[in-house]
Amino acid sequence: MIFLTNDHIQQVLDMPTCIEAMEDAYRELNDLRAGYRPRIDFYVPEEPHYYRWGTMEGASRKLGVFAIRMKSDMLAWENKDGFMVEDKYCMERGTYCGLIFLTSTRNGEPLAILNDGYLQHMRVGACAGLGTKYLARQDSKVLAMIGSGGMARTYAEAIKHVRPIEVMRVFSPTKANRESYARDMTELLDIEVVAVDTPEKALKGADVVALTTDSLVPVIKAEWLEPGMHINNVRNNEAGPDVLDRADVRARLGTSTLYADRSALEVVTGSDGMFGFIAGTAEEKKKIPTSPHQEIDNPDIGTVPDVMAGRWVGRANDRQITFLNNQGTQGLQFAAVGGTAYNLAKAKGLGHPLPL
Repeated sequence: MIFLTNDHIQQVLDMPTCIEAMEDAYRELNDLRAGYRPRIDFYVPEEPHYYRWGTMEGASRKLGVFAIRMKSDMLAWENKDGFMVEDKYCMERGTYCGLIFLTSTRNGEPLAILNDGYLQHMRVGACAGLGTKYLARQDSKVLAMIGSGGMARTYAEAIKHVRPIEVMRVFSPTKANRESYARDMTELLDIEVVAVDTPEKALKGADVVALTTDSLVPVIKAEWLEPGMHINNVRNNEAGPDVLDRADVRARLGTSTLYADRSALEVVTGSDGMFGFIAGTAEEKKKIPTSPHQEIDNPDIGTVPDVMAGRWVGRANDRQITFLNNQGTQGLQFAAVGGTAYNLAKAKGLGHPLPL
């Protein structure tokens, strides 16, 4: 059994490899050779607002692995540059704790514990890339990026890998952040990247739109959408009912959270729409922002694996506006990308041995 750090994983996992791992996993899912359990959270009141523990699991028979991803977050809901956001951290602002425990489905052996800081951004970006591959117009060349953090980087890398992107316009509320992002991504992707001062300017004339924020409120408006656009989100909150109604085609990756009776006192929808067991008094629970989980994660909406299998057409013509809710199948994603990273790291002799 080994421990893989972010540095170990970064040495072996690039975006093309990550996209290929996820595409293989969805083929396995279609063949009933892979599976996952949707995310479930547990909330405990603690200053400044709440503590949240979240888990999700998945397995790949091709890789012979089972993965459980565990996340330990302190939560703070606050106004930042005019937007209500959710700040997640562990111990102190800017640090995080997410771990993947990988076991063998062939003999039950504990294989590895992986730090998920780098892998987390890569697997979400890869799925945005797959959503773009199967739902965006083939001739998409202009990308609008809303957000300038870690997800914005992997989304841009993945989308550039599957479509001939030539220009990207980026908006985030903090001027220095969007300008720094533009400089970095110009160098990384070798395309024109322009920082703009409103989200509307970013969307004007775009073929693909990427929403990569921690906002608790919508960050784009339906009136900014244009025929033929494809939109990927990262959170349920980023697109409001007007945007969802304007989209001709809505898609998802799969089921993102547990559907169950939410009328019990200890059960509510969490701040990002996930099923949660919530500790605390009625007054303490009022701190948790509401989230539009039901409509955006409707189980009747088609999925990217459906498109891959030919069960659903997805985009039917180049004038349709398509929208991907980039959530669901999270446990399978950690099994697929975690298992791939583990195999590549083992082949290179990477990892710290752990006693059993």
